[in-house]
Amino acid sequence: MDAEIIAFDVFGTLVDWRSSISAALEQAGRSAGLDADWPAVADSWRSRYQPALARVISGQRPFATLDILHAEMLDEVIAEHQLEGIGDRAGLVRAWHRLTPWPDSVPGLTALRARHILTPLSNGGVGLLTRLARAAGLPFDCILSAELAGTYKPDPRVYALVPAFFDVPPEQVLMVACHPGDLQAARRAGLRTGFIPRPAEWGLATAPAPPADTDVVADDLIALAALL
Repeated sequence: MDAEIIAFDVFGTLVDWRSSISAALEQAGRSAGLDADWPAVADSWRSRYQPALARVISGQRPFATLDILHAEMLDEVIAEHQLEGIGDRAGLVRAWHRLTPWPDSVPGLTALRARHILTPLSNGGVGLLTRLARAAGLPFDCILSAELAGTYKPDPRVYALVPAFFDVPPEQVLMVACHPGDLQAARRAGLRTGFIPRPAEWGLATAPAPPADTDVVADDLIALAALL
């Protein structure tokens, strides 16, 4: 496939947010003498993600960085699960800056970078993504974030960032994600698309099927590098 730039979704696609956030919540809860189903609490936090972004995209609220939205969502989750004694909420928000990569992410990105320019295209802010890439060892060439468009995926203005910054036609950009909706929106914006299944993202045994018009499907990033 003749794509100069490869852009990546990050949460779920490159990093295991669920295990990482569950561990951070458990540690904070243990320090406060609290016990809970921490993966369920992590899921509850993440389940608020899309509704929060949708309010920004629709104009119901002004743009706010994902760190701010995560902090607001965390307050709701703590109240819902009766975890008011948990401390260092700012530290829990910053836990999203140091998520563990999937085992194939670093070697797969390294192989892909030999022939392609790599960038995240994530709803995480520039600062979050920079710290996350450094902590996880993700070998990006630059950092592109929805923050630069003042909105969030699946707003088409986010996908337009990559061809605009690199001055290439949209078909020269391959968007890689494990979320079908992300790829469908990228396709509508003229980007090519690649699907990587991440069945463990939500602790499930099966991953969603890729959109029918996906350009390339691979088992993981190492396999994707071999295909390209």
